[in-house]
Amino acid sequence: MSKRSHLTRAKSTLREHALAYPETHEDFPWGHNAIKVKGKAFLFMAFGIKEDDPFSLSVKLPHSAKQALNLPFASPTEYGLGKSGWVTARFNTKHDVPVEMLKEWIDESFRAVAPKRVLAKLGDARGPGPTTPAATAKRPKTRAGGSSASAVASRRRRPN
Repeated sequence: MSKRSHLTRAKSTLREHALAYPETHEDFPWGHNAIKVKGKAFLFMAFGIKEDDPFSLSVKLPHSAKQALNLPFASPTEYGLGKSGWVTARFNTKHDVPVEMLKEWIDESFRAVAPKRVLAKLGDARGPGPTTPAATAKRPKTRAGGSSASAVASRRRRPN
């Protein structure tokens, strides 16, 4: 068995996970895997040809990049992408790959990149914006003075 078979399995598992999101597809720029939603990349994966080449992946982590960068295998993504919250994780044959954590990173990256219309297809409570009933309840429209239209109408009807 190859020294890097666990890396191959991890890459395959993460690829399948990413492609399970709605409206995703895979491209191969520069010989790397790029998983995209509506033409925007949310995951890059690379695997070298040589036996000792690392497996790497890059994701956009707008919420957890600071914590991720404290991990020994993580670094800001090159080409200036790190400034926008992109993080690269690299694993060689000696590393165990934390697949479940990387799935969470892929989820965060997908949600950061996908349009709201696509996120709505996920059908879960972690979509964009507030999800509690109080936060999503419609509030009455207010007029310039700050009063709702119904409050203004009821004041007009009251006899003095």
